[in-house]
Amino acid sequence: MNPTRRTVLAAGGLLAGGAAWAMTPSVSSAVAASPTDGWEKTSFTYGMQKPWNLGLSERYSNSGGVHRMWVYDTDEPMSQGSSTDPRTEMRWRQEYTSGQHMWDADVYLPSGTNGATFVQILRVIHPEGTPATDFMLNAYSASGGTVRAYDRTVLKTNAYNTWFNVKLEHNASSRSVKVYFDDELVLTTEDRGPATRHFKNGVYHHGSGRAEARFRNITYWTR
Repeated sequence: MNPTRRTVLAAGGLLAGGAAWAMTPSVSSAVAASPTDGWEKTSFTYGMQKPWNLGLSERYSNSGGVHRMWVYDTDEPMSQGSSTDPRTEMRWRQEYTSGQHMWDADVYLPSGTNGATFVQILRVIHPEGTPATDFMLNAYSASGGTVRAYDRTVLKTNAYNTWFNVKLEHNASSRSVKVYFDDELVLTTEDRGPATRHFKNGVYHHGSGRAEARFRNITYWTR
């Protein structure tokens, strides 16, 4: 079951039962070592999700190793009759309940992308009454392109029209989620409790107009 993300976004700072969900932006200006030190590159596979009534090439391209995904707020959801928002996303097939997992890619957000999730940890199987996501990074149009954790904590401004590296680390055993931009730690938070989850990236559009994200050097790390 995959409920509308407008509801998920509105509850982005809450855990089941109404408890506060703590997000702690990092104040450190640098890290001593690469976030991937001690990690192992791991193969991954994925399926594409896109508006159900359109061909994949109408919302996705892959040229020179750059995965480009776009969608409009008027597009259909991924399945006919669904109440979810329109999307074009890579749905990773590697599902996990424990261990340490990291999504890593260079990301490019074109001007005008407003209200779209570009990477998330989806809780594909989760206890009733708990959130559908562990974490989401969203793009908004303010301040030359703003990246937020859900629709809340600001992690980056002036993000439009430039490549920057994003690493999303999840320790499902200790419940820790960390976000790195260009190898600097910018956020540490917790997941939403036990679940089976996987990574997704692309544009899942909760906003207005056209949304686009591009990705290159996509890498999966585990340890």
